[in-house]
Amino acid sequence: MGRWCDATESAVFDAMCDLRLALLLVFGACLFGDCGAMSRSIRTTSVQDHKHGTPLFKKMLDETKTHQIKSDHLLRVNDHDFTMRPAFAGPAVPVGVDVQVESLDSISEVDMDFTMTLYLRHYWKDERLSFPSKTNKSMTFDGRLVKKIWVPDVFFVHSKRSFIHDTTTENIMIRVYPDGKVLYSLRVTVTSACNMDFSRFPLDTQTCTLELESYAYTDEDLMLYWKSGDESLSIDDKISLSQFLIQKFHTTSRLAFYSSTGWYNRLYINFTLRRHIFFFLLQTYFPATLMVMLSWVSFWIDRRAVPARVSLGITTVLTMSTIITGVNASMPRVSYIKAVDIYLWVSFVFVFLSVLEYAAVNYLTTVIDGKDRKLREKRVSCTSDAPHTKSIRLDGANGKPNSNGLAGFTQTAVSCEDETEKQGRMVVHLSLESEGAGAKKKSLRGLSIIQNTHVIDAYSRMIFPGAFIFFNLIYWSVYC
Repeated sequence: MGRWCDATESAVFDAMCDLRLALLLVFGACLFGDCGAMSRSIRTTSVQDHKHGTPLFKKMLDETKTHQIKSDHLLRVNDHDFTMRPAFAGPAVPVGVDVQVESLDSISEVDMDFTMTLYLRHYWKDERLSFPSKTNKSMTFDGRLVKKIWVPDVFFVHSKRSFIHDTTTENIMIRVYPDGKVLYSLRVTVTSACNMDFSRFPLDTQTCTLELESYAYTDEDLMLYWKSGDESLSIDDKISLSQFLIQKFHTTSRLAFYSSTGWYNRLYINFTLRRHIFFFLLQTYFPATLMVMLSWVSFWIDRRAVPARVSLGITTVLTMSTIITGVNASMPRVSYIKAVDIYLWVSFVFVFLSVLEYAAVNYLTTVIDGKDRKLREKRVSCTSDAPHTKSIRLDGANGKPNSNGLAGFTQTAVSCEDETEKQGRMVVHLSLESEGAGAKKKSLRGLSIIQNTHVIDAYSRMIFPGAFIFFNLIYWSVYC
């Protein structure tokens, strides 16, 4: 205390001496006319003294504040070789894993993959990172510590692309507890392959898997396991997809073998997706059904309206081709038949058969009209050759002409009647009074259906809708 008082008195004395010297200099300068320059010098000296301070006004250091210890020194990072795993050359290090799925970003049928964003967390114990603590509280660090300590080398099997988010900084967190337990968490977006089966598309259910595994350490060095079993996987309730309904998320684990390196622990995140059918009902099934029904309209159009029926048939065929092309453009080129292909191609066959039906009707109409025209021309020629001929009446008993009624008929009339009978197979409405005519009608019944084009359209109006309804019943009962 005495030394501090002596130092204070000395400082006061020095300050008083400086003040006297300054006053003398000012007085002398004023006598010689340089008072302004001297005042500026005094102000400069006072400012400098204010900046640097005098021993009297210097701030005393707060000795109650202690110097903070660096994390490297606290965790003794430089004292250990962290290129080796904990308990090197000893038993396998158990590393617990849990995952929180943040979002399912996309499911691609063409590339057969899916994109997922998740929080991946690892739990293990490294006694080299233990530190003394009176409160038993953990310390949290960012990604800069990852490069200095040992962390599990977990990677995603069958991954196509993956990255750790780095906005605004790397999304990595390390939490160290006093006993050496470590929590390592990172936010990752990964695109992984998913083997899909499209044999029931779009009435299908797909199961995709995200696989985690250590790259370098076998099961003898590192043991990966789900930290809390099925509860190790948590999902955000807001996750939704446009084309799929998420049915189930669950976890599994098993060993994976590589012939050149050995056995590894592998963890699986399995999720099952069921495709929404309503979109495809509106975009594929409903338009295809309308095109099939539209092709049936031609059965009610007159067979002589060739432009109307032909244009309607061609339009429906081209529209079905466009629908098939559009569906296949958004799908992978698989070698097997999909459920939607069966429906579309059967619908295309129905449309095509309606076009063929009119082609058959039009051809038979043309043939019958040509034969009727030839028959009429033959009758006209017979009538012009024998203008006074009389019609022959057939006897209903034996079907032979009456011998008494043949008087006055010329040979030409008989020959014309013979020709008429030869052409009579093309006349459907035969009026025969004999009992033998019934047998001829039965034999000509099948021929009359072909010759009567109106009957073909009438049967098509019932057969086509009935067959299509029957197909739909079988299709939806099998795939639903």
